[in-house]
Amino acid sequence: MTKRLLLVAACALVDADGRVLISQRPEGKALAGLWEFPGGKLEPGERPEETLIRELHEELGIEVKEECLAPLTFASHNYEDFTLLMPLWICRRWEGTPHGREGQAVKWVLPRKLRDYPMPPADEPLIPMLIDMIPAR
Repeated sequence: MTKRLLLVAACALVDADGRVLISQRPEGKALAGLWEFPGGKLEPGERPEETLIRELHEELGIEVKEECLAPLTFASHNYEDFTLLMPLWICRRWEGTPHGREGQAVKWVLPRKLRDYPMPPADEPLIPMLIDMIPAR
């Protein structure tokens, strides 16, 4: 049996203090209560950068320009009925103050502290790259 491939774009928003924004999946969604990098599924015909611009506005109320998104790494994870492929972009510039527009909690976390927050299995492999990329403060 061939599993379907689900493409999800994610973003590591990094503030001036070197902290990364994570958000908690709300009740009623799969993997509720786990912390993740913001982003979402690509809509038909959408490029990943367009998905991030749309999702960051919908989820966090911020405006991001495509030239402020830099591809960083990706994760691949096999779930029971699909394979998730998740490219991760990094972004250090945006307009507005990120806040949970869909009722989700958000936190700014130093990269070395990300493992203190339970995350979906697909997000966990992204942490070492962020630790290596963002200087400790």
